[in-house]
Amino acid sequence: RGSGLSAVLFGADASEAERLIHWGADRVYHAEDPIFEQFNDEPNVELLSRLIEEHRPEIVLTGATPIGRSFFPRVAARVRTGLTADCTSLEIDPETGNLLQVRPAFGGNIMATILCPASRPQMATVRPRVMKRGEYDAARTGEVLKIEAGGVTSRTRVAETIKEVSETMVNLQEADVIVAGGRGLGRPEGFEMLEELAGLLGGAVGASRAAVDEEWIPYSHQVGQTGKTVCPKVYIACGISGAVQHLVGMQSSDIIVAINKNPDAPIFNVADYAIVGDVYEVVPAIIKRLREVKGR
Repeated sequence: RGSGLSAVLFGADASEAERLIHWGADRVYHAEDPIFEQFNDEPNVELLSRLIEEHRPEIVLTGATPIGRSFFPRVAARVRTGLTADCTSLEIDPETGNLLQVRPAFGGNIMATILCPASRPQMATVRPRVMKRGEYDAARTGEVLKIEAGGVTSRTRVAETIKEVSETMVNLQEADVIVAGGRGLGRPEGFEMLEELAGLLGGAVGASRAAVDEEWIPYSHQVGQTGKTVCPKVYIACGISGAVQHLVGMQSSDIIVAINKNPDAPIFNVADYAIVGDVYEVVPAIIKRLREVKGR
């Protein structure tokens, strides 16, 4: 609709503001103040609310991360508008300018499209990695505006930040290739086969909620609405039917390969390559061919 795209950056240095322009922002409002060195709800809520009231944007978005989920609802309440949380898709109606906010509803059994036609701004949080990243353009130019945090205070302070690092944590969200299994595997031993395939491809192993509920694999591997949202270059779904709850967590993958013996499985509706067959015949054949190619 011809509107510009602005970003708001709390803390960080000026180079980060320039990077946001290279990633697509036309304008960056940068608040570089010691109060933003550690995340704290109160100053973020105060300053973003001020900016919204001053500039009256049509749409305000943030990630559905722990930080976004913490402070964004308070901003929406402050500026007296609605908020749609955990969106998996966004579109703008070109005629009305309404933001079509899509998210799972009723326990993930349907995808609901939510509108906020009578209030502005339209606010939503978006699940990380459900949308593909735009192109980085080092030649792109824009405007960086320094904003003062004068008067912004906080009744709380961060005493200490402790980062928990687990050597056993599965970093699915950074994997270029994910081989995922579902209830169609029929037994936990099926994941040993998927681990072998993932190892040959330099990838990680994922799972549907059904497989996790069966206790065939730990929750840290779960992909979907109640697990991780991933966007790998290749996602291989083995014995996964394709429930809405799972699709919202992986449908933005560059290439989706689905292996299922049910030709009517919903997963085939989003697959780039569909293989109708027994996973215990198809996957070993793929492993055998990969070993031949790699000379193992």
